[in-house]
Amino acid sequence: MLVAAAVCPCPPLLVPEVAAGAAPELTAARAACADALGVLAAARPDLLVVVGPAEQPAGRVPYPAGATGSFRGFGVDLDVRLGGREAQELSPPPPSLPPSLAVAAWLLTRTQWADAPLEGIGVGESLTPEQCVALGRELAARAGRVALLVMGDGSACRSRKAPGYLDERAADFDREAARALGAADVEALKALDASLSYELKAAGRGPWQVLAGAAEGAGLAGQLLYEDAPYGVGYFVAAWS
Repeated sequence: MLVAAAVCPCPPLLVPEVAAGAAPELTAARAACADALGVLAAARPDLLVVVGPAEQPAGRVPYPAGATGSFRGFGVDLDVRLGGREAQELSPPPPSLPPSLAVAAWLLTRTQWADAPLEGIGVGESLTPEQCVALGRELAARAGRVALLVMGDGSACRSRKAPGYLDERAADFDREAARALGAADVEALKALDASLSYELKAAGRGPWQVLAGAAEGAGLAGQLLYEDAPYGVGYFVAAWS
């Protein structure tokens, strides 16, 4: 059963070494992420599952604790391991973490995390809302006390300088997504339109709908800790408990 969840954005710029001189622009977002992860640790879960968007044809790909990722593709000599340095090195090594899960692994290294088992799942854009919800239900049933760290961004079309340029629909989409995440509104998250999300380049749609499936019947309350679009991309942080 799901007992807690943290929702965080997943731009590599969240990592100060990647952001370099622009790092202060996301200081508030990093602080909010730390607060959200604190809610997860306080819930003392039996299992933590990290869910994030990934470009993959399979739709969903599991990543065990110990899987590694890198920010070298962003010009930074920085590697991370899901579960931190204490996680067991795996042989043969699993696929490299997608950027969203690499950011999650970095966030977890900054948190006094409990000793709960941990795993990651990359969610592809090809997963329908119904498949995402079903995956969430599956994850919630894996242990008596399950926590989710859900990585994902809102629309990337909030300004003319945004990665997806300006789309007039983006602000309303992000406003509703932020409201639903802050209110732990499961039905509103399920109702997010996959086609519109794709057009607005909202990578969080799939992971948020996984969260919605996991939270069915859990009776969790939500709190929105951060909402902004500093680079024309919607970034939200929320905690459910």
